[in-house]
Amino acid sequence: MIKGVEVVPLVVRADDRGYLIEIVRATDPYFTRFGQVYIVGDMARGTIRAFHKHTELWDWFFIGHGSAKFVLKDDRPNSPTYGEMMTVATGERNPSLIVVPPGVYHGWMSLEDDTQLISTASEVYNREKPDEVRIPPDSFGDVWTVKGR
Repeated sequence: MIKGVEVVPLVVRADDRGYLIEIVRATDPYFTRFGQVYIVGDMARGTIRAFHKHTELWDWFFIGHGSAKFVLKDDRPNSPTYGEMMTVATGERNPSLIVVPPGVYHGWMSLEDDTQLISTASEVYNREKPDEVRIPPDSFGDVWTVKGR
């Protein structure tokens, strides 16, 4: 585990009408502040969106449709988990909230066609001066191959 990163199992409330999943609430202990919400759709399995980190912004990620593999690496020199990497698989059948603090590189790959990610951010994205450092998707080696178990 990476200090400050959380994988929060979410509760599915289902009845004869369908289901409801609360993703994040302002009263949750891992919530800081609200900036914006957006959705990202990947049309094909195997699509990779990686890697970047923020200096100020917190991310809260939820896969609302399909499934995805997240890879995270702690790049905070003062963190007790500096240099640690973790992988999380989540999706419709395993609903979780991925909490990513500033300074942690993160990326994800869709494991199914038409995977949709809902992202809540603590800050509004500044298109003129983005709060992000980007590196190539292969920066941490072969982390994207889905290995048989």
